[in-house]
Amino acid sequence: MVTEVQWSELQRDPKQVALLADQGTVRVRRRDGAPLLLIREDSATALSEGSVTAARALRNVLSHLPHDIAARALMDEFPWVDVLSEKSQAQFVKDFARAFQASAELGEWSILTQTIIEWRSTALIAADPVLAERLTRPAEGDFGPAPEPVGEVSDDGQTG
Repeated sequence: MVTEVQWSELQRDPKQVALLADQGTVRVRRRDGAPLLLIREDSATALSEGSVTAARALRNVLSHLPHDIAARALMDEFPWVDVLSEKSQAQFVKDFARAFQASAELGEWSILTQTIIEWRSTALIAADPVLAERLTRPAEGDFGPAPEPVGEVSDDGQTG
């Protein structure tokens, strides 16, 4: 349950607003800015722990499913996955699970959002064969793909 109060009400009677926060989330409306949410710390901690638990469970479920079944399950939410190659679908499932868990553990959901944006862009290219060909053919002065690094990476970022 979310209760709404005005900023002036919080200033005038903070104890009453704190009592409301003990009962649930309080949205504090302000004239000069976006509303604020007032939530008890134990509730915020429980939300965070629940997100991490859900992310870990989803990662485990997806990692135990054959990649084609996991990809099909995600297609309900992301129908564009269907245009990706089988190899790309498998990689999307892995990237999605990892980004979901990282987002939950850090409390920063832009990680998952960015992963979805990048894969949707990949699907858009895969859906347009002309665009895919234009983006993958060598360009003038192109020396080909960069070779993979060899050796260990040192603390200063050098390989050797």
